[in-house]
Amino acid sequence: MNSLFRRKIITPVAPSDQLARTLSWPHLLALGVGAIVGTGILTLIGVGADRAGPAVILSFVIAGAICSCAALCYAEMSTMIPASGSAYTYSYVVLGEIIAWVIGWSLMLEYSLVVSTVAVGWSGYAAPLLEGLGFPHSLTQGPPLGGIINAPAIFIIAVVAGLLSLGTKESATLNAVLVVIKMLALALFVVVALPHFDAANLHPFMPYGFAKSAEAGPDGVVAARGVMAAAAIIFFAFYGFDAISTAAEETKNPGRDLAIGIVGSMIACVIIYILIGVTAVGALHFTRFANSPDPLALILREVHQPVVATILAVSAVIALPTVLLGFLFGQSRIFFTMARDGLLPVGLTKVSKRGSPVRITMLTAVLVAAIAGFAPIDAIAALANAGTLAAFTAVCVCVLVMRRRAPDHQRTFRTPFASVIAPLGIAGCAYLFFSLPTRTELYFLGWNAFGLLIYFFYARPRMTGADG
Repeated sequence: MNSLFRRKIITPVAPSDQLARTLSWPHLLALGVGAIVGTGILTLIGVGADRAGPAVILSFVIAGAICSCAALCYAEMSTMIPASGSAYTYSYVVLGEIIAWVIGWSLMLEYSLVVSTVAVGWSGYAAPLLEGLGFPHSLTQGPPLGGIINAPAIFIIAVVAGLLSLGTKESATLNAVLVVIKMLALALFVVVALPHFDAANLHPFMPYGFAKSAEAGPDGVVAARGVMAAAAIIFFAFYGFDAISTAAEETKNPGRDLAIGIVGSMIACVIIYILIGVTAVGALHFTRFANSPDPLALILREVHQPVVATILAVSAVIALPTVLLGFLFGQSRIFFTMARDGLLPVGLTKVSKRGSPVRITMLTAVLVAAIAGFAPIDAIAALANAGTLAAFTAVCVCVLVMRRRAPDHQRTFRTPFASVIAPLGIAGCAYLFFSLPTRTELYFLGWNAFGLLIYFFYARPRMTGADG
């Protein structure tokens, strides 16, 4: 039984398996903002409005506060354990092998579905432009939405995977440029839409109440609604900072740069999201853009700004791949670390001459492209959130355990008021999990039950790097 909780000891990596240290804090800050600001605000604000009405603004505040608690804990753990693997590695070092397996298995679910969700969101903005050029509508939607396959989603995943395979620094530099384009597009939305703010659009402010409940929406469809039901979905809009922690082995000065990237990107994005959310629900009544695949562009069209709407759509098509890049980067690094530990085939740890894990990147791309080609965005976003909530909870627990186990350990960054922040993060994540659709919760539990079978019959005999 004790061996189930054996803890990993971080050891030097063989030169042939080392990732190149090419990133500094501006790269990490851009990686974080690029990963966070994307499909969540450009697409899921419509899904959130459908579940909470104008109170989606409050949903953004709640989800942002919970994510901020987790981000502070990530900053402490990433500087204490500057190794690839994010929450999986922290759990293996602090909590033990079987907990690490559950978190790693949950991260596999999270990152696979996040990349797929973002690709589908990108397709939502690209499809109208492509269809205007004669591209068949049936090839821009998966079977659940009446199409054959979401070809644009598969295409953009392939492009980003190819870029990542060229080299980490090169892709990070391009990412920073695209992040600037995305920020300018969102600023343009605020400047144009805010003058159309009408307080009457905020009434009723909370049409479906606060806690999750089954309610009929404007379209008559009964679904889980309420402020917390919306927060549980648009929680997706805030995470992405955890992808920064996966870059620990590729950061020049991880003790300083990881904390700047994680905390800095989170602060910037909370401010951006609240500003965009207030502008959106104030400019147009939520029933007119709820569940739209391109809600911000729709709002601009409804306030008679079609040219600006087109500019926003084009900017989204150009800049949304920054989210894909951030998450596909993080997922490949987590898979890479799990392969090192024997959880996945060790042959996947081979790196290219540029120090990039090409094999694992390509495998990851194939997996997420298959999901993106056929699944609807709201279902995969909700299930991705379940995996993320498990990982965030584990990192908050790790901070509390290490404060007691190793209180004098050097910490380049210390979570302020950790005895309050970490428990708030744990409680908030638990509440959001139980605010997810019941079907999503059951799917997540089923995924992990299947994962435990894999652990006992395949992975456990091959896990390496623990203290025994």
